[in-house]
Amino acid sequence: MPIPDILPPDPDTRTPRFRLPANACDAHTHIFGPDSKYPYAAKRPYTPHDAGLDAFRSLHGRLGTQRCVIVNATPHGYDNTVVTDAIAESEGRYLGIANVHDRMSDKELEALGRAGIRGCRFTFLSRLGGAPDMAAFHRIVDRIKPLGWHVDLYLEADGLAAFVPILEKLPIAYVIDHMGRPDAGKGLDQPGFADLLALAQRDEKCWVKLTCPERATRIGAPFGDVVPFARALVEAVPDRVLWGTDWPHPNVKAMPNDGDLVDFVPSFAPEPDLQRKLLVDNPQRLFKFGS
Repeated sequence: MPIPDILPPDPDTRTPRFRLPANACDAHTHIFGPDSKYPYAAKRPYTPHDAGLDAFRSLHGRLGTQRCVIVNATPHGYDNTVVTDAIAESEGRYLGIANVHDRMSDKELEALGRAGIRGCRFTFLSRLGGAPDMAAFHRIVDRIKPLGWHVDLYLEADGLAAFVPILEKLPIAYVIDHMGRPDAGKGLDQPGFADLLALAQRDEKCWVKLTCPERATRIGAPFGDVVPFARALVEAVPDRVLWGTDWPHPNVKAMPNDGDLVDFVPSFAPEPDLQRKLLVDNPQRLFKFGS
């Protein structure tokens, strides 16, 4: 079966109307390739268009973000060099989330930590290979705990309830990607989102990324139908929410403009104190950027 290609990012990023505060962090973004320097894994689920460090810097310069957390996505497999190289060139402005497996040695994990990695990601989506080996998952959790890392989890909304007992027992912090992937047309009480909201309020280890309104919306930008979901989360756990672009937006049906994603923020968090928590204070506390 051929590996599918995906859409490239919008090349004409609009300058947002909303001005981000100093040290604002894009807490969920990616770098892809270039393939000539950072080859894509042979068993990748999709082939992205190259979206390298130069384009990454240009995008964030236009948006006004000064800090970023680069999440290593599945096309690069377990090679985290594309992330750690970018961190090394960032003068402390970038940190990362790695892809790891339990055959990595403690020295390899420790080296990733020294290179600016702050956690590791697990995807539970069928299109990205389905759930990982849960025994291996728990072994990795136990091994990264001494490093001060957290786990980043990409779950499908209708499967979240089954994982709640597992998540509540984790000995480390965990971050749920993309608001738990709700469907904006199904309301706040839909299974999955209601479970996430209750879990986040109950478990202080739970953090949530208020990202990817373009994946939840049924009406498109400016994502008015997604505002109630983001607002519910920012009101429920204002000290444990994060924001990011998800640039270059792998596997979306309609490519968003990242200027719209910045302008989405004041639609659900118009209060300056909540904006500062979401964009500056919370990522500083979780990821521990330097001065």
